[in-house]
Amino acid sequence: MPATVAQVLVDVGQLVHEGQALVILEAMKMEHVVEAPISGRVHELSVRLGETVERDEVLVLLEPESVVRPEETSTASRGLDDVRPDLAAVVDRHAVGLDAARPDMVERRRRTGQRTARANVDDLCDAGSFIEYGPMVIAAQRRRRPVEELIVRTPADGLVSGVGTVNAALFGEERSRCIVMSYDYTVLAGTQGAQNHRKKDRLFELAERGRLPVVFFTEGGGGRPGDTDVIGGVSGLDCMAFHLWGGLSGLVPLVGINSGRCFAGNAAILGCCDVIIATADSTIGMGGPAMIEGGGLGVYRPEEVGPMSVMVPNGVVDIAVADEAEAVAVAKQYLSFFQGPLPVWSAADQRALRNLVPENRVRSYDVRIVIETLADEGSVLELRRHFGPGMITALARVAGRPLGIVANDPMHLGGAIDSDGADKASRFMQLCDAFDVPLLFLCDTPGMMVGPEIERTGLVRHCSRMFVTGANLTVPFFTIVLRKMYGLGGQAMAGGSTKAPMFTVAWPTGEFGGMGLEGSVRLGYRKELEAIADPDERQALFDEMVERLYEHGKALNSASHFEIDDVIDPADSRRWIRQLFQ
Repeated sequence: MPATVAQVLVDVGQLVHEGQALVILEAMKMEHVVEAPISGRVHELSVRLGETVERDEVLVLLEPESVVRPEETSTASRGLDDVRPDLAAVVDRHAVGLDAARPDMVERRRRTGQRTARANVDDLCDAGSFIEYGPMVIAAQRRRRPVEELIVRTPADGLVSGVGTVNAALFGEERSRCIVMSYDYTVLAGTQGAQNHRKKDRLFELAERGRLPVVFFTEGGGGRPGDTDVIGGVSGLDCMAFHLWGGLSGLVPLVGINSGRCFAGNAAILGCCDVIIATADSTIGMGGPAMIEGGGLGVYRPEEVGPMSVMVPNGVVDIAVADEAEAVAVAKQYLSFFQGPLPVWSAADQRALRNLVPENRVRSYDVRIVIETLADEGSVLELRRHFGPGMITALARVAGRPLGIVANDPMHLGGAIDSDGADKASRFMQLCDAFDVPLLFLCDTPGMMVGPEIERTGLVRHCSRMFVTGANLTVPFFTIVLRKMYGLGGQAMAGGSTKAPMFTVAWPTGEFGGMGLEGSVRLGYRKELEAIADPDERQALFDEMVERLYEHGKALNSASHFEIDDVIDPADSRRWIRQLFQ
């Protein structure tokens, strides 16, 4: 290509060695070095400084001559581990935000019994896999603080974010890749600055494009009022982060982990997550103490706003843990259910299932033992245990395959479905459906809970949500009737009908009816019972009628009418599930 002679580095008669620079040309703002192809003496120079030369033009004529090549002194002689000054500056800048460079902040976290943001990220991600986005970003406060101070005190603008792998040893790198983000409470109390909002936007868009799960450590105080470098604007309400984050729901798994204080914008990020894992010291609220006081609503300590004693039973927190180490371990387990099957698994002797439901049809039992026995050993992860306690929702595995389990708990309201239980089940069904996890319903319910008090909770709307969700499931789902399957509650545990699941089978203890047997007798035979004056005689007739209905509604009789697919040996339950997995 045409070029301009920028430098002439040799003279006529000069000895040059092979590879020595002779002339430097400039074209399109780039310098191009013309090197000697052989060793020799400069015979003729055909160019002058500033001259424009054309393609294929001769620049220098050399006469071949033996020349001893001098020892190499160029940068090419540096060793592979040598660091040039430009690289050293980058390494030093990256090091500013690392825990080793901030011992005072690390010590502060140690005193509160917490870990740093980077320690949590390192624990979650497979060793060496985390690639950070925006580590050199600083707070948008250059107008009020020196840049040197911002570099030291506001590394990454308080948001550590990037891409790494989790559980790669089990599922391989491709399946285990995810986005990991963590507010850094040591940087301006983990508040949401202008730059870390932009970082969130960047990572959220990457999550959508790559269909990558997101794990977000959310500790922090919400929006930051002190940033000064924002050009124009009034309220900042045109920030896209919350729109982009909400758009990821149902598209990729969203896992929120919180330790310590989490208010306002940080709490909104947490609240959008599919699952919230929170430590015992967490306090979570849409408004922190400053906002509460500013609204004239009183003065409160942070620990009074949304402690775990409130947020666990009200269903905000899905999984309560002791500390961040346990939170990270649970997050890894949770993610694993969306990363694929495990090739190695073990299960309890399934014959134990035969005796877990009592022969006495009115005796309560612990359905969690049924779940633990039925599922692969050590695979069960229960969600929202202390919210809607009459309904159990858990992720588990059968033969290594992920499975969602919804079960009635006869220890609470006899297994009747109330508003909280219905909401809990519906939300879990949607979660499994969104990420292609099959569902197993373990039914033992006398139906929907009834009474004036329960209707005040909006039961009609809440319980009906189970029918709407069940009818729109796209994943395979199955129902095993452990004991009672009565009325609308029983149908809700089967997607609306015993014919809706891939299979509906019962254990020998199964019993069926349009409503509870006792209630059915009281309503259907009220006049006959009221006509008997003697209480003992009346009770005897009542018991006889209940027994008659029980015999009619037993699983064997129901199966003979093909209302269900079969009555099975409980020990065969896993075989049914494995056969119908898709």
